[in-house]
Amino acid sequence: MIEGEQTTQAGESTPSAAEAPAPTTPAEQPAEASTVEPKPEAPAGQPAEGEKASPESDEPIVRPGMSWFALRVASNKESSVRDTLLRKVQIEHKTDFVGRILVPTEKSRTFKNGKIKITETKLYPGYVFVEMKLEDDGRIPQDVFFLIKETTGVGDFVGTPRPTPLELHEIEKIQLSSRAPEEEPEVRMNFAKGEHVTIKEGPFEGYEGTVDELLPDKGLVRVLVTIFGRQAPIEIEEWKLGKADES
Repeated sequence: MIEGEQTTQAGESTPSAAEAPAPTTPAEQPAEASTVEPKPEAPAGQPAEGEKASPESDEPIVRPGMSWFALRVASNKESSVRDTLLRKVQIEHKTDFVGRILVPTEKSRTFKNGKIKITETKLYPGYVFVEMKLEDDGRIPQDVFFLIKETTGVGDFVGTPRPTPLELHEIEKIQLSSRAPEEEPEVRMNFAKGEHVTIKEGPFEGYEGTVDELLPDKGLVRVLVTIFGRQAPIEIEEWKLGKADES
């Protein structure tokens, strides 16, 4: 964890014109003192200089005195484990030892029959990421350990017998890849320009063609198809297409 420190040196007050001493001769003039301009303080809520901010908020990637750990949990129980742990931490007043708890997910949009479907996918199935403060010997405080272990669906921390903290670049990648819920999800397109495809449904079912352009905002793909000996572009919903080598 990289923590930046800021120091601010106050400049000496300048005497008023009435208090200023009479000019001295060159021989009597003292050497000029070097001045150090104070560094500007970080705005409220912003990380200090040298401290990396989380990609999803103004908070630092790792809070001072804490580290991130990977906790194994039952499949499809990630969100319920996170919510239960957050609630228990508040009730037991353990916020000084347990910080944020993450279940990284990614949202994507797909189109089918003219309707938008939003899908949320867990990026690390079977894992919950917990920000914690350990004892000086590297162990989890006993009361925090039982608070976590007695939660339904919880397995073990990665690392035995002491949990292994994640590297800074690892948790930075996790936070960066997890899209915030309020952000507009991107449309996921399964084809690339120039790819050979087969039309699975519609009036051109059975035709093969080449992807000419992707239209993600409409959920469409423009495909070049040979009809009556001439190549013609048609726009078709992505879900009606299949990869030619899989047909």
